Amino acid sequence: MIKGKTAKESLTINTEVVLPNDTNHIGNLFGGKLLQWMDITSAIAAGRHSSRVVVTASINHVSFDNPIKQNSVVTLEAKVSRAFTSSMEVYIDVFVEDRITGNKTKCNEAIFTFVAIDQNGAPLPVPQLIPETEEEKKRYEGALRRRQLSLILGGRMKPDDATELKALFAKD
Repeated sequence: MIKGKTAKESLTINTEVVLPNDTNHIGNLFGGKLLQWMDITSAIAAGRHSSRVVVTASINHVSFDNPIKQNSVVTLEAKVSRAFTSSMEVYIDVFVEDRITGNKTKCNEAIFTFVAIDQNGAPLPVPQLIPETEEEKKRYEGALRRRQLSLILGGRMKPDDATELKALFAKD
């Protein structure tokens, strides 16, 4: 049996500066560049949780709520929100720092799924996640519903088998 780990054990923080080459014609960070930063940061978090080589299985959600301007200091914070058999959901929060006050404002977020693999590319078991804070518990609970929806949309689960999703819509 693999010992469980907490979300804080996987916490990965990456800070970047938005350079001219990272921006589009109106001076905003390319979405693809932000996705690259998210993928790298969240892969490190998943690797920390699993102590294994991991590969990106899916991008479940990306929110580009606010543009990020050239010269901005961007901080990405990723940690595992739930672990299943061999896969892990990683939640990434993106912040822009005010260079004068140092205050960070959340501007974007994403949810990625990673799978731990062996040297032949076969899935490996990962430790379960032990949520500690209220936010971690909320993300942990939502992860199962997101996973079931993803499996249904991918044709790997029948809607009738998605008990967590069905419970959302059950009438009392």
